[in-house]
Amino acid sequence: MSQATQLAADAGSTDPRVGLRAVLALRRLLERLEVVQVDNARRQGWSWQEIADALEVSRQAVHKKHAGRPAVPGTWEA
Repeated sequence: MSQATQLAADAGSTDPRVGLRAVLALRRLLERLEVVQVDNARRQGWSWQEIADALEVSRQAVHKKHAGRPAVPGTWEA
């Protein structure tokens, strides 16, 4: 079983300690994945509006969150 699969299973645990730890780990994983994919989209020429539409958030929200941070190494050269 992959780590992500195990985390998803643990998130449904009846033990709150196990479930909440899994939720935290999944949240951190999703944040990292979003950074990688936003960098990927920008490298391919996507606009902030296109990224926002794909994430179902406002352009301002995605720009504020991602525009000022450094790119993930190897994913986007500015």
